[in-house]
Amino acid sequence: MTGAEASDPAAPTLDHLVVMADTLAEGAAWCRATLGASPVEGGRHALFGTHNLLLHLGSPAFPRRYLEIIATDPEAEPAPGPEGRPRARWFDMDDPALRQRVRRRGPQLIHWVARVPDIDAAVTALATQGIDRGDVLAASRATAQGALRWKISVRPDGQRLFHGLLPTLIEWGGQHPTDDLPASGVTLRAGLIIHPRAAQLLAACAAVGLGRVAAHTGARAASQLRFDTPSGLVLLTSV
Repeated sequence: MTGAEASDPAAPTLDHLVVMADTLAEGAAWCRATLGASPVEGGRHALFGTHNLLLHLGSPAFPRRYLEIIATDPEAEPAPGPEGRPRARWFDMDDPALRQRVRRRGPQLIHWVARVPDIDAAVTALATQGIDRGDVLAASRATAQGALRWKISVRPDGQRLFHGLLPTLIEWGGQHPTDDLPASGVTLRAGLIIHPRAAQLLAACAAVGLGRVAAHTGARAASQLRFDTPSGLVLLTSV
């Protein structure tokens, strides 16, 4: 979708893609059948009651990119929010229509996350566009190499915005998930966003420094991603 990592590692860029699954076992099976590679265990997100699997998508030009397969953790509930009630899960994962679609059709590409060097400034920049990207939250999860820590923009209602095509923003605290991910043989070749309000979406991306997003105006919102895989070229379209 976008990136300038090869020339400037600190520049805003695509960090990872999000595939939602009803269970991680279904997500792993989908990954093997669709991309010809097996994801590895990620961890649990105590803040939102979810857990994940990861697949390295890095290339020499963009080494820090990955695919996240995420599902509701059946053994956990989201942590309480400021009002004492459980938080809405990120990425619209509590949305009944999305949950039903994933349960009926299988794992789905639903979203993307952009890495920025200063998330507070990026959220403020979106606010000048009239877009509430949400609160900046501190999150972490345990790994064998120690805790991964990051800051991420999540709305109190958990909404993704622009049908999932406006990225969630993330700022990593040093260590990155790809630092310990094995090569998968899968890389992202190209991405295209289609949206009825493509011009507004592009303006929002540009406001946070994402200047190389490919987007066209279309009646239905979707992203189209092309991957090089061990089995050849694969096209994925988001829900």
